[in-house]
Amino acid sequence: MSRLLAPLTRAVTYTRWLHLLVGAIIALVCGAVYPGLTRPGYVQWVLMLLIPVPLLLAAAVIPVVRRAEGLQARLMLFPGAHARVEGGSGPREAGVSVAPSASWRDRGRTAVWLVLRLWAGCAVAFVTGQLMALALELVDATSGGPVEAESLIPVPGHGWAYALLVPVPPLVLLGLVAFAGRLMASAALGLLGPSAAERLAALEERTEQLLERNRIARELHDSIGHALTVAVVQAGAARAAADPAFTDRALDAIEETGRAALEDLERVLLVLRESGQPASRRPTLTEADRLLDSARASGAEVDAEVLGALDTVPGPVSREGYRILQEALTNVLRHSGTVPIRVAVTVDDARLWLDVRNPLPAGAPVNGRGSGGSGSGLRGIRERAALLGGRARTGPDEGQWRVHVELPLG
Repeated sequence: MSRLLAPLTRAVTYTRWLHLLVGAIIALVCGAVYPGLTRPGYVQWVLMLLIPVPLLLAAAVIPVVRRAEGLQARLMLFPGAHARVEGGSGPREAGVSVAPSASWRDRGRTAVWLVLRLWAGCAVAFVTGQLMALALELVDATSGGPVEAESLIPVPGHGWAYALLVPVPPLVLLGLVAFAGRLMASAALGLLGPSAAERLAALEERTEQLLERNRIARELHDSIGHALTVAVVQAGAARAAADPAFTDRALDAIEETGRAALEDLERVLLVLRESGQPASRRPTLTEADRLLDSARASGAEVDAEVLGALDTVPGPVSREGYRILQEALTNVLRHSGTVPIRVAVTVDDARLWLDVRNPLPAGAPVNGRGSGGSGSGLRGIRERAALLGGRARTGPDEGQWRVHVELPLG
């Protein structure tokens, strides 16, 4: 019983009722001009249903009409904050587009919707008038006063027994309104739903969001992972060396690396919060010395060679190149320790080459697992290279672990 009466307590039932009645306004306005609203008969009702149709078809051609209808449908046909329904607004409401018509197919669906709303509104308006008139006639019959026959259902005679029937027409009306409102909500999803172009645009936007989230995840992995790896290696080396001067250098390197990681973390959090504040600049290959010095401070012997002008490398390539070099050095320190590292960075007119080599640890498997790693770090290097149209090769090469990356500059 409670489930049957639940629609009567929901505000959305009444907003849908209002939405249906508003759809009949144009018919009533046209009917007031012709053929008139003084006790209309069946012929007059049919004319009121048909005369506004050309006007609605013409309105449907205007692109913004679809937007207006979509906004009304979202507000009045679907449970929202106004509806006192748990889990109100959600995917169903979002299934109604609020974009203007972009094609003749959209205009055609809008035209069908307008005509459907007109006819459904007139039907609900007619039923509402009839059932409310019947309720008033039952009240008159109960009180013994004269019964004015406004409804199509006659009320014979008078008597207190009619008092029991007075609530029936309003309850029937509310039940019919709730049912009609659900039907109109379903029709809105079909006729005012996103077009194929809008669904494609939404899918592309979602893809861009996922790509951005993956990029941010790689940024955090590379930056924070590098900082933690350097800190662990330097702390272990300082403990083993038992040299105050070396310990001071290690602490300085840990402080500098940690500060850089905090700057990267703050920049990423600014992007995630969308605070409107400009995010700090991402590091580029022109700051590669910071990575090399950090690795040297960890105790590793780093031999670096740079050929070409790093400041001529385009921004996106330079930023991704910095992260690739950072991850390659992090993998060496994490999996091989403070071993000699050879870094070569070469720039010409068309490409950027990054080459990082280090000896394989004694007893490392032939496939290199356990030395250079095979997890998300190396996968991130390959993904970064692929996104820029380049390629990356990682693996053992003549007794060494090698990361070789080629990135196009244009």
